[in-house]
Amino acid sequence: MSDTKAFAAHDPTSKLVPFSFNRRDPRPNDVVIDILYCGVCHSDLHQVRDEWGGSIYPMVPGHEIVGRVTAIGGGVKKFKVGDLAGVGVLIDSCRKCNPCKEGLENYCVEGMTGTYNAYERDGKTLAQGGYSTMIVTDENYVLHISDKLDLKAVAPLLCAGITTYSPLRYVGVEPGMKVGVVGLGGLGHLGLKFAVSFGAEVSLITTSSSKEADALRLGAQHVVLSTDKAMMKKYDSYFDVLLNTLSANHAYSTYLRLLGLNGTMINVGLPNAAGEVQPFALLKNRRRMLGSGVGGIKETQEMLDYCAEKNIVADVEVIPMQQINEAYERMLKSDVRYRFVIDLKSLK
Repeated sequence: MSDTKAFAAHDPTSKLVPFSFNRRDPRPNDVVIDILYCGVCHSDLHQVRDEWGGSIYPMVPGHEIVGRVTAIGGGVKKFKVGDLAGVGVLIDSCRKCNPCKEGLENYCVEGMTGTYNAYERDGKTLAQGGYSTMIVTDENYVLHISDKLDLKAVAPLLCAGITTYSPLRYVGVEPGMKVGVVGLGGLGHLGLKFAVSFGAEVSLITTSSSKEADALRLGAQHVVLSTDKAMMKKYDSYFDVLLNTLSANHAYSTYLRLLGLNGTMINVGLPNAAGEVQPFALLKNRRRMLGSGVGGIKETQEMLDYCAEKNIVADVEVIPMQQINEAYERMLKSDVRYRFVIDLKSLK
């Protein structure tokens, strides 16, 4: 057992505070990782505050984890001590169902084991996340991290990166396609970078004119203000694909109207309330809506390798662990460009 320093939530209404707990001793197939950086995902806030229900306390959040391997179990073959490594949204799955066999562990029939706010497959060990100094994880759920990239900016790729990369690949975004990214936050800025790198004509769709300069800097060719009726009419039936990253409550039909024939709106944001969908907005142009949740281990590794090749990382603001509560409040105000990342040296 290894004593681990962390920050944890003890109930839905209190702030995160210092917390110590014991990580398990490594099993034969486990990798021990000294955590260097951990991204702050909006889903951390949702689960800390029990906004989705079923939260388990004490809770150490964090599932955008990068660090260095410090020890391995006797059966480990994929990693060695000293390797850079990452852990994303899941740390286990049933390994037997068809999705697991296909490398889609995120869609495990029994349900994937989350990196935190979940019990491990033994049903009694509480999984704790990356707002901590170390983690112990089965090597089959650990990712290789390239040393070519800025490590702190790699961390958000483990969730925000794969959440946007996977569905854009699934719908086959390629050169010549017209892609609209709805919202420019932690997810949206990475979705925009990926779509540009795939060769698409990319537009940002936003309620805020202040995002225009950043969108153009990140590679967008157009910026569409969703509050401008004339501009929205101009882009009616224009796009092949929309990547909807909005976590605020909104009417989906507003954006569906921007899709052309056989267009697809991918939904990766998680609003608290069901959004409005008008049937005629779907019927016209034979449009469809698609949901997508993170990605499997194989695809996440593919994404990380692609990012190393194309030099794609998140735009980040690094904070010490002690500023996490302030970061949560700023995140609610969209006061970050575009992802907070915790430097875990602040706990050591």
